[in-house]
Amino acid sequence: LRPPVPSSLVARLDISARRLQSLADSLVILGIGGSYMGMRAIQESLGNPWHNELSREARGGIPRLYFDGWNVDSDQQRRLLELLDTRAAAHPDTPPGRTALIVISKSGGTLETAAAFRNFRELVERRFGSSATELIVPVTGETGRLRQLCQAAGYVDAFSIPEGIGGRFSVFTAGGLLPAAAAGFNIRALLQGAADMTDHFRSAPFESNLILQFVAVCHACERDLGCNLRILSTWGSCLEALGFWYDQLLSESLGKHERGATPITVVNTRDLHSRGQQHQEGRRDKLITNLLPGEPLFAPLTVPSHRFDQDRLNQLAGTSLPRILEAAVAGVNEAYADERRPTADLILPTLSEHAMGQLFQLLMLATVVEGRLVGTNPYGQPGVEAYKKNVQKNLGFS
Repeated sequence: LRPPVPSSLVARLDISARRLQSLADSLVILGIGGSYMGMRAIQESLGNPWHNELSREARGGIPRLYFDGWNVDSDQQRRLLELLDTRAAAHPDTPPGRTALIVISKSGGTLETAAAFRNFRELVERRFGSSATELIVPVTGETGRLRQLCQAAGYVDAFSIPEGIGGRFSVFTAGGLLPAAAAGFNIRALLQGAADMTDHFRSAPFESNLILQFVAVCHACERDLGCNLRILSTWGSCLEALGFWYDQLLSESLGKHERGATPITVVNTRDLHSRGQQHQEGRRDKLITNLLPGEPLFAPLTVPSHRFDQDRLNQLAGTSLPRILEAAVAGVNEAYADERRPTADLILPTLSEHAMGQLFQLLMLATVVEGRLVGTNPYGQPGVEAYKKNVQKNLGFS
C-alpha cells in the first residue's frame, strides 16, 4: 500500500521533489513569465552559478537544472533535447540518464510552454516508458487543457495554482515552490520570510514601514520629478534574474490605461560601462534603486600582491572584493547626488531563502499598494491576452 498523502501542501511538495531528485539527474522546468521567473530568480540568487558543471555527488544529489518553454527558439530547444537524449542513451534507465520535467502553466494553453512540453514529453515517454508518469509533474489550474492532460496521462503528481493568483504573483504557490524544493532550497524558510514581511507591512508605522516607504519614494519621484523609468540596479552577478522577475511584476501590474512606470534591470558594476553614462547625464526621467546583496556567503576574495606591478594593483593588495564593490556603490551614489539624480537603496542582510522570501513579498505588496494609490487594478494583464489571441488567430489555432 502507498503511504497516506499528507494534508500539508509543503509536505506534498517535499515528497514530490525528493522523488524527482532520486529518479533523475536532469530537471527541465518549463514555463514562461511568472510561471518560471520566480524559480529562476531563486536559483540564480541562492544557487551555485556553476551548478550544472558539478558532479552529482558534489551537487548533493540535486539534478542539473534547465529552463525552457519561455521562448520559441527552435535551435536552443533542439540542442537541449539532443543533450538530454544523448545522456539517456549513455546511461539507460539509471538516474544519470533520466530527465524529469516540471511544467508550469495555469491555463495549459500558453502556446510557448505547451509546444515545448510536447517536445520534452515525447523525449521522456520515448526514453523512459512507463516511468514517465513519475518523471513528469505538471503545475496548473484546477481546470483547463493541462489539467485535462494530467487526468488522461495519469501522472503520479499534479499540483494546482489557486484561482485568482496570476503568474507574476505565484512564486509562493506550487509553481515556484515545487521547482525550488526539487533544486534543494528550503521552501519553509522562503515562506517564513514572506510571512515576516507581511507581518511587518501590517504592523509597522509608515515612517518605518519598508513597503510604504518604498512606494512613497517611487510614487513621489514619478509624480513630482517625472521619473517614469524605474532602474533596478542590482549589485553583483546573482540578482539579475530577480530583476527580470520584478520587470514583469511591475509592467503587467501597473502598465495599463497609458500609465505605469517602465522597469529596467541593470547589473553593476557591469552596466556602469554601458548604461551608466545615460543614467548619469541623460534625461532626468529615472529613479535608480540599488539592490544590494548584503554580506557574502563565503570568505571574501582579496587582491593578491604580485612582483609584476605594472597594473599598480599592489597598492590594493589585501583589499577584499566586497570592499571594492562597497566603494563602487558609494562612488556611484555620490556621483548621482552631485547631479541631483534620485536614488534609493534596498539592502539585503545576506542572500538566503528567508531574505529572498522577504524581498519577493516586499516587491509584490509594494506593487499592489502602488496600483491602488494610482487607481490601477494591479491584477490581470489584458494586453498580454490580446497578443496570445492574435498569435493563435495567425496560426489558425483555437
